[in-house]
Amino acid sequence: MREKKSIMDRKVYIPQMSYISARCMAAAFQSVGIDAQPSPTGDAETYELARKYLSGDECLPESITLGNFLKITEQADYDPDNVAFMMPTSNGPCRFGHYRPLIENIFKERKEPVLFVSPSSSDGYGDLGKNANRLFRTAWCSIVVADILRKLLLKTRPYELEKGKTDRVYKRSLDRLCDILAQQDVSHKRRVGNLVEELENTLKRFQCIPVNNKVYKPLIGIVGEIFCRLNDFSNSYLIRQIEDHGGEVWLSDITEWVWYTCNEEKYHLRRLGKQVSLKMFGATIRHAVMHRDEQKLLKPFRQEFRGYEEPDDIAELLDNSYPYLPREGSHGEMVVNVGRAVWYYKKGAAGVIDISPFTCMNGIVCESVYPRLSHDLNGFPIRIFYFDGLQTDWGSDVEIFLELAKQYMEQKKSPATRVTEH
Repeated sequence: MREKKSIMDRKVYIPQMSYISARCMAAAFQSVGIDAQPSPTGDAETYELARKYLSGDECLPESITLGNFLKITEQADYDPDNVAFMMPTSNGPCRFGHYRPLIENIFKERKEPVLFVSPSSSDGYGDLGKNANRLFRTAWCSIVVADILRKLLLKTRPYELEKGKTDRVYKRSLDRLCDILAQQDVSHKRRVGNLVEELENTLKRFQCIPVNNKVYKPLIGIVGEIFCRLNDFSNSYLIRQIEDHGGEVWLSDITEWVWYTCNEEKYHLRRLGKQVSLKMFGATIRHAVMHRDEQKLLKPFRQEFRGYEEPDDIAELLDNSYPYLPREGSHGEMVVNVGRAVWYYKKGAAGVIDISPFTCMNGIVCESVYPRLSHDLNGFPIRIFYFDGLQTDWGSDVEIFLELAKQYMEQKKSPATRVTEH
């Protein structure tokens, strides 16, 4: 029986929950000598490839992830012995947590010995040795950096005077930041310092983009299932459609989910009576280090993101959600999404759109409480959009929702004044 190659000897493909995040995460893997890159971008072929192996009951994120992995198998240089797929997993009510075993079984049936690894895998990372901790810290920085760059992109692009200018600046900045994330044999302190310096340069490039500061565009907060809201193909490029119809988007980021899982870790330790334990001590130290790195990377943007601040603590979102979906009885994205919708309301947004896969439990539960939430927030517009993998023009629906958002802002006694500063 031949020995299975480790992750160090394979090309690792990172699923494209979003291209920015997958590209930055791949760079983090490259920093410890692993050949990594994002999986192919989703398209019509993606969904068709996946349907050959699925029953139809699986959620959209699983279909797209599997389909993009299958596209790799059709490449001329594909060799299953030299390929590894990162396959995140999850707990709670989300079906996505069951899909790594499903995909593994599909590739076993195909007799293709690809390696599957999760962000905390012990089966694939054992040979990293001391580099494992370096990888995890760099990976966390990659998530924060990707969220910052995405926020700059969405904050600037709706107001650009030269169409396409913001996208070009974003791509140039992404390349430079990934070069730093991918650097090998540098200390973590030096890497963070280099990232901060390049983020400052990135901010300057975005601030040089000519924009129209005088036009009003309703700010729409985006919540929903994390993969679907971040993956352009799975949501039919809805963010672009919102921008094309005169809106601006504030998208819930990936760090929000990471901080929720960190909070859940401590919450469950307390419930188990392990308030004082080595596990709690380790979690506290780890979260403190993560918070410190995040704050260093965010420091150049304190003024730029004024009015777009994220919660200081994920507990703020959980408190917002409590009257509708308390964490004691609800879990996962549904709790965070409801809390985030209230957060957007408090920050002066004109409305919220929930992006969810068709039949998603999180979306269905949230949809059941959104009418009450909207009523309690003085008619704050909230709308859920469901996606099933078919590319759809949501232009009319988006246009109607933006009109509702504008009317809501006009009816407020003291409408929030939003100024895009450059």
